[in-house]
Amino acid sequence: MSEPWIAFAVAAGVAVVAAAAAALVVAVTTRLMARRHAWPRGLISRAHRPFRALVLLVALWIAVAVTFPLPEWMLLLNQVFTILVIAAAAWLLAALVFFVTDLMLGRHRIDVPDNRVARRIRTQTLILRRLTVVIIVIIAIGAILLTFPVVRAFGASVLASAGIASIIAGLAAQSILANIFAGLQLAFSEALRVDDVVVVEDEWGRVGEITLSYVVLDLWDERRLVLPCTYFTTTPFQNWTRQGSELLGEVELDLDWRISPSRMRAHLDEVLAGTDLWDGRASVLQVTDAVGGFVRVRILVTAQDAPTLFDLRCLVREAMVVWMQEHAPAALPVQRVLMTREEAVRHAEPDAGGEGGLFTGSAEAEARASTFTQANPVIAPDEPDQTSKSTATREETTERT
Repeated sequence: MSEPWIAFAVAAGVAVVAAAAAALVVAVTTRLMARRHAWPRGLISRAHRPFRALVLLVALWIAVAVTFPLPEWMLLLNQVFTILVIAAAAWLLAALVFFVTDLMLGRHRIDVPDNRVARRIRTQTLILRRLTVVIIVIIAIGAILLTFPVVRAFGASVLASAGIASIIAGLAAQSILANIFAGLQLAFSEALRVDDVVVVEDEWGRVGEITLSYVVLDLWDERRLVLPCTYFTTTPFQNWTRQGSELLGEVELDLDWRISPSRMRAHLDEVLAGTDLWDGRASVLQVTDAVGGFVRVRILVTAQDAPTLFDLRCLVREAMVVWMQEHAPAALPVQRVLMTREEAVRHAEPDAGGEGGLFTGSAEAEARASTFTQANPVIAPDEPDQTSKSTATREETTERT
């Protein structure tokens, strides 16, 4: 009775040793390749554990199938090993997916200037990796469930009513599926990418993560804003890095009428020449308004990205305020109050004329007015009515007759 168990123990030991030897050979081979190339290191770090587990399970399964002394337990053991091998294989496939996507992400870094293409590839790669891993897990769970005879019989009945089941599942998971398709649409339409600078819900920040169901924004004050993917496909939002990171910003100042725009423009050139925040593309100072007792001066400057532009605007605003305090104090905004005595209000005689109006008073004005009155002839007060003339003429003719 002990000889079959001894044979099984020996077979199991041999299987473990063979699995360890195979794993060692693969590990040594990959480490030798890692001396010449960098990619085997990522393969080792990602896949060495699931690979060893899969090789060990396959070796033990073979040993059990050949030498296990209790045939009545073989059905259960085969099912257990089948489930374990499926799980290990799914683990290995997911690890290989992570390894391949890590290679793509490593070749396209986003921590460098002009990274629009890298951000697009990173966004699409992360979405595809998550989707592939989800598919692998679903297939593995389905394969494990199909190892049970009861589940296989239930699956046949479910397939018979697949139409009703699909309708019910679609209605129940409508929002989930909508977010999944919205996430895929965002990834491949390039409307939103990882590390894009966006303005959403009056909040400014960068896209930190795009999943199949939600998007995480890293706001400027270190908060996190989480929004569903469907938000970005149904609601307008600002993307400041859609084609590039360069931006144009403005600084507005309400000043007194005694300001000298030319002197301000010269000082602006000095300020921009002394800072590295300005990218040199545009520098404009204009008076855009002059009502209400103030002169509005608008300054336009450019920078390479949104954070740099914010600092540049603050620098220009502060430099202009300090310059006006030191060199042009008369240009600072003031409120004027005129103190007068109460006097009798003299009413002017009403103007009876109105000569030189828009539609009267000249030949050009009357011609302008005629464009609005051609359908109804206008008769001057001193001219006799044509109808009266014709009536009087007929009466005179009758009397003569």
